[in-house]
Amino acid sequence: MKKLIVSFILPFILALMIIPVYADGVVNVFNWQDYICQDVLTLFEEETGIKINYMAFTTNEDMLVQVEAQPSAFDVVFPSDYCIERLIKNDLLELINFNNVPNFDQIIPSLLNPQYDPTNAYSVPYMWGTVGILFNTSMVEEEIDSWSVLWDLKYYNNVFMYDSIRDTMGTALKYLGFSINTRIPEELEKAQAILIEQKKSGIVKAYQVDELKDKMAAGEAALSLMWSGDAQYAIDLNEDLDYVVPKEGSNIWVDGMVIPKGAKNKENAEIFINFLCRPDIAQMNCEEIWYSSPNAGAIDLMGEEYQNNTTMNPPQDVLDRCEFFEDLGAYTELYNALWLEIKNAK
Repeated sequence: MKKLIVSFILPFILALMIIPVYADGVVNVFNWQDYICQDVLTLFEEETGIKINYMAFTTNEDMLVQVEAQPSAFDVVFPSDYCIERLIKNDLLELINFNNVPNFDQIIPSLLNPQYDPTNAYSVPYMWGTVGILFNTSMVEEEIDSWSVLWDLKYYNNVFMYDSIRDTMGTALKYLGFSINTRIPEELEKAQAILIEQKKSGIVKAYQVDELKDKMAAGEAALSLMWSGDAQYAIDLNEDLDYVVPKEGSNIWVDGMVIPKGAKNKENAEIFINFLCRPDIAQMNCEEIWYSSPNAGAIDLMGEEYQNNTTMNPPQDVLDRCEFFEDLGAYTELYNALWLEIKNAK
């Protein structure tokens, strides 16, 4: 759902380190770090006899660099929505044979035929969620309902931000009343300016990614930009934590399952995607990582406790003020340049 970071060297090094296995009975899976139940992987191998060669990434940028450089190295990849849009535009995805994915009929209607893949020809939703603020109720006194709190000097050295271009820039853009997909340089420069101000003022304790959920659970900061699933994970570990999608609006995202162009084990990839769409398996994954499930059968199995959880299932009025990220095309370079200046600001 969600994780884009500027990196110029590491992705290329990682790409060289990955040595996929090509053989009958193998599926090469490239997924987010900590984004699947390990028991699911074991069950898949036991039930199908297909061996999983599992590889992980931490940001969409790392994933894109590697998939664009060698798409056939992977059989199933889990990009975010706007990255799926980009991969489709660049003809880097295979059409899915849905005869091999009958469990696709479990996907909830609201996530079908999305703007990034209008006919669902190339992707199947895996998880979805929002971006908001995770906060420690024992460290804050006021009601948290606006992005403005992330710029409040009373929280000096007490705010975590994502080391992620789209999420962090999107936060600033929404706070200023702009679209998270703006291509207007003046709006982007204003967002950059307040992020530099936030950093220089000492409010930001760190820019990180996957570490933040554990740091917030441990009480290491008052507030953090947070994906909803990581927020729920932390809330389960620390009862003082709560989550909100600010009134100015935010990002709603979907991470999907796709098959890169030239995948060596396409049918195995479709078998794997179908397996993850099986309701009991989708339930296992949801209850392991606590991102929102797109699977109707899994939602029924999890019952009212899941269905009434507003972190994982925000009400419609919250969703109505959220936007999907779009592929920025040529404007990606401008975002990257502005973000690099933010990260280098002192």
